[in-house]
Amino acid sequence: MTSRESPVNPENNLEIEQALTEVEQTLNELETRYQQIKEDWQRKSVLIEQQQELELQKNDNPAKEPIKTQLHHLKKELENLELNLESLLLPDLFWQVVRFVGIGIVVGWALKAIAG
Repeated sequence: MTSRESPVNPENNLEIEQALTEVEQTLNELETRYQQIKEDWQRKSVLIEQQQELELQKNDNPAKEPIKTQLHHLKKELENLELNLESLLLPDLFWQVVRFVGIGIVVGWALKAIAG
């Protein structure tokens, strides 16, 4: 074997490169989802504060109808945020674990095959 020859099979190199590309794409998707989750949590805390302020105003204000409408809209937006957070966290977390474990096994097998 000369110094130019690689002990690595070109097919194994391609598989490893594809696996690494998938891992990189998955990591980018996770980072994007994480940012969305952080923004949703911040938005949720702001909405809860607004809701509490409106509740206090409702008790002190004789014209309660506009405040009730605002409270209703805030409650709907909070419900939507909670559903969004649940849908982002639970199913994706499971599938990301499955994907990374699977990719880890494939990369491990490839490295074992390369090492001989």
